[in-house]
Amino acid sequence: MDPEDSSEFEEEEEEDDDDDLMLFILPALYLATTETETGTPRQPSKLSDATGIKTTGQAPVFGDAKWICKVLEDDRGQGYGKLRVEPHILLELSRYLRSNNLLRNTKGLSVEGKIGIFIYMLSRNASFQILSNRFKHSTETIHRHIKACFDAVTAMTGEFVKPPSTQTHWKISSDPCYGPYFENCIGAIDGIHVPMTLSDSEAAPYRNRQESVSQNVMLACDFDLNFVHVSCGREGSASDAAVLYSAIESGFEVPIGKYYLVDGGYANTPSFLAPYIEVPYHTKEQEQNNVQPRNYRELFNLRHAQLRGHIKRAVGLLKMRFPILNVATSYRKDTQLKIPAAAVVLHNIIQRQGGDEELLSDQTIPFASRKPVTLPSGDDTYGYDVAAFNNECNMGNALRDGIAQRMWADYERSMYMPDFTIEEVGLKECQGE
Repeated sequence: MDPEDSSEFEEEEEEDDDDDLMLFILPALYLATTETETGTPRQPSKLSDATGIKTTGQAPVFGDAKWICKVLEDDRGQGYGKLRVEPHILLELSRYLRSNNLLRNTKGLSVEGKIGIFIYMLSRNASFQILSNRFKHSTETIHRHIKACFDAVTAMTGEFVKPPSTQTHWKISSDPCYGPYFENCIGAIDGIHVPMTLSDSEAAPYRNRQESVSQNVMLACDFDLNFVHVSCGREGSASDAAVLYSAIESGFEVPIGKYYLVDGGYANTPSFLAPYIEVPYHTKEQEQNNVQPRNYRELFNLRHAQLRGHIKRAVGLLKMRFPILNVATSYRKDTQLKIPAAAVVLHNIIQRQGGDEELLSDQTIPFASRKPVTLPSGDDTYGYDVAAFNNECNMGNALRDGIAQRMWADYERSMYMPDFTIEEVGLKECQGE
């Protein structure tokens, strides 16, 4: 029986007979392999005492004792490549989960083991059968632990996915390209489509304009590449603007006088500042044409694109850390809908704990993948499908014009003044001159 097709599992149910057996076999297996190539016994783990994990002799009792212990004891080399998260971060996360009673040690498997299995699943798109084979537990047991991890990690959203500061970020205030103009910008927003696998009876509303099946997920980030909001579960057929409005109805707020940067698929309002339509936007497009901005609209779009690049980078990091977001999974619908939120929480924890972004570019992580899925890259232009946004467009246009015209006036002045102040020199440097 496929655990994903089963309606319920008792959370407090005792582990199966194989788990009871593994409780005795795995520590012995670990101890049998703790000698080095020279025959010298390895030193006891220094991490077991620090984590408060029940130990037997030298090794913590984990679901896969040898492998998880090695991940925790090794430096960020091999361990990082396996779990997609550095060992010290896994330890800190486990301590938090245990101290807040979100996860607990159970017979044969510690919190570290459970969260390790969970991250392995997100990093590999691993089925329950693959997890069962890898970690030597029954598929029913794996399902129970994965469900508990989803509940625990998503319960941490309020703690680790918080609204951004309303103070002007230093990346804006210290840069003459942005500081005088975008001082009220608190972050950026983008929508991504996450592939799904659904039955024919459920698939229709999730079918996007590329005719594939997905959920449309809204992400907002600050300028430290932390996500400050995630909205999951909307159908792939929903527009980006409709998903944003749904998020607002569910509690997403923008402080008065502040705004996020959005792309052309959203309405231009005082809270969500979009670029000018039918005006060159992307920086690569302007670089390829080797042209300087010719008017205030083009200059505004250039700066907007440069600053909004933070959300693109944040989403890129998220997908590199958790490639499961790129593929259609075989899990039950409610599980698939939770995956983006869980990945966002873990991403923010890794960011907060100083996870090394440079290591991501060197990692090639194999994971089970279905056939490639064609997904929308975002709405090209706003379709005026949200009446509440339509009523605010005039105010948004006035705000955008005011910023763009001030920016253009300073730009022209810097172009023709023979002597430049320090700020104006910086202005010309950011124009690539």
